[in-house]
Amino acid sequence: MFGRIGRFVTGHAKAILVVTVFVLAGAGAFGFTAFGKLESQGFDDPASESTQAAELVKTHFGGTDSLVVLIKGRLDEPAVRQAGGELTGQLTQDPDLREVVSYFNTNAPPMRSDDGQYAIAVAKVNDGVEIENLRERYDGVRGPIEVTLGGAAAVSTDITNQVGQDLLVAEAIAVPLILILLVIAFGSVVAALLPLAIGGIAILGTFAELAVLGSITDVSVFAINLTTALGMGLAIDYALLMVSRFREELAQGASIDDATTRTVQTAGRTIFFSGLAVMAALAVLLIFPMYFLRSFAYAGVGVVAIAMIAAMFVLPALLKALGYRINAGRVLRRTPSVESKFWGKVAGSTMRRPARAAIPVVIGLVLAAIPLLHVQFGSPDDRVLTTSADTRIVGDALRDHFPNDDSRAIRAIATTPVDVNAYTQQLSAFPGAARVTATPGENATMFSIVPQSDPRSAQAEELVSSIRASGMDLKVGGDTAVLMDTQDAIGSRLPLAILLIALTTFVLLFLFTGSILQPLRALLFNVLGLSATLGLMVLVFQDGWLSGFLGFTPLPLDTSMLVLLFCITFGLSMDYEVFVLSRIKELRDHGASAHDAVVTGLSRTGRLVSTAAVLLAVSLLAFGTSGVSFIQLFGIGSGLAILIDATLIRGVLVPAGMRLLGKAAWWSPGFLRRVHNRVGIQETERVPASV
Repeated sequence: MFGRIGRFVTGHAKAILVVTVFVLAGAGAFGFTAFGKLESQGFDDPASESTQAAELVKTHFGGTDSLVVLIKGRLDEPAVRQAGGELTGQLTQDPDLREVVSYFNTNAPPMRSDDGQYAIAVAKVNDGVEIENLRERYDGVRGPIEVTLGGAAAVSTDITNQVGQDLLVAEAIAVPLILILLVIAFGSVVAALLPLAIGGIAILGTFAELAVLGSITDVSVFAINLTTALGMGLAIDYALLMVSRFREELAQGASIDDATTRTVQTAGRTIFFSGLAVMAALAVLLIFPMYFLRSFAYAGVGVVAIAMIAAMFVLPALLKALGYRINAGRVLRRTPSVESKFWGKVAGSTMRRPARAAIPVVIGLVLAAIPLLHVQFGSPDDRVLTTSADTRIVGDALRDHFPNDDSRAIRAIATTPVDVNAYTQQLSAFPGAARVTATPGENATMFSIVPQSDPRSAQAEELVSSIRASGMDLKVGGDTAVLMDTQDAIGSRLPLAILLIALTTFVLLFLFTGSILQPLRALLFNVLGLSATLGLMVLVFQDGWLSGFLGFTPLPLDTSMLVLLFCITFGLSMDYEVFVLSRIKELRDHGASAHDAVVTGLSRTGRLVSTAAVLLAVSLLAFGTSGVSFIQLFGIGSGLAILIDATLIRGVLVPAGMRLLGKAAWWSPGFLRRVHNRVGIQETERVPASV
């Protein structure tokens, strides 16, 4: 199969490159329209009771997401009261706002802080109005008062804007570093440009895919971050593998055409299985109902598929066109060697004493995973932003000075006629309810139940559960209910997601190796590495280690982001597993002993895998500079997981596991061997024993 692909590419290289240029131009022009079609929401389950409640509130009461205007000043001073009254008048007359309620026109105690330093006004924002335009009108010092706009209506806007800025900063940090590392890794300027070309194809192609999907379904704007990081990262991985193999074939005396064909036949097979493994892990995100997670499946599967196809067709066409000029613009005295003495020594030492090498690594990874035992789950709010963000300033003030603010309320909606007074009294009697107000509408009644504790606390969750279990004819929503429903939606589907990832990984690695123990070993090692990474993320982002240095507020971990982190890093771990395993199996299939196959295989892939991991980790770790904590979690978590996998897992545990398993590592029952011989994807053409 892959030999035929290689011969096709070799015979049609120019045509492939010409078609690529035209397709890329169209994809690029259309792809950039995606940015206007993507959404910043999608964290909630659309079928949940809390989402149904939110829709009812929007239909009957115009929504609950209010703009909160925080007014700072000495409220008892006449000048402050006058300025506050004038501001309230301007807000009331603003055509972009409606339902304006202010302390300065109501004197309502819940809208004034106990220390007399803060007051609030709340308003609904009309559809299509930009929060930034409102800030230009009202934010800042206005005589004796200081005005800051925030609230639920502004949270998603501020997060989206911050992520857009963060993407530029991350690229400004990562791109120069990656360019330098690429030149060092490839040894020449020309070779270093190849992954950039493949990455550009993958990214622009995925932008076009997202533009199409954004026209027919909801797609999260955060999918852009994954597209750029994963597209460039996999392009680097695949280009390193292909260029390394192409140079190796040329060095063994093959012609340019034969070297191109052999590169696709061997490295192309590895890339194919690697791409399938990563796509399988990311496709699992489609089973979750939140379009935030589904969007990462759209982007992830798309960018991996395009990178894989480009690496198997466009990249070898470029190699054929370049030929020996692949080493042009050499910056090192010699081209980097195929084999790494360092990784060969590591593998040899580990194979001699596998238990002594593996036990300390396993103990270290288990210790790193222990914090998972006290993990807490949450969902994003204004606290994912830095303390200097306007929305965060308002949110902190509401939590500190306005404990009974209605924006924190649980919303219970009745769409049938009810006894409002009786329902109000019954809701007020629930443990944990601080205050209940009823808002009658034309065809519905909304009860706002302010909890005595933080809306994300266990006590508030118990209050929601009590209301839902009471038999009252109500749809219960609000922040607390949203968090609970999101947890339930993810928790109910997570076992299936894990099962699907494990099953598809097992099947793919079986088709790749013909063994049933190799997939089991790979799954065990991947789970160990990922557990360690997630445990460290609990220490950092929940318990607050390095919070001062990284500039975030420790919070319960976002459930959706943990699921995303698991799927992405699992897929990338399998990427490196296939890279290493392909060489070991190739050597073993051509007569090498079990010991020599592992040592030589790791010496020939160790530098490639570690270099690819460092380059991908740089692009991901750059998101650690983000001003949004769950983006920091994604960048640092995935970058750290990749480094752990490429060093401790692939460098130590894989050779140790191979040595301990011995010949059994490649065992499978007779009937499965026959299945593999029929359906396993393998290259039957002659492969030189020196490979």
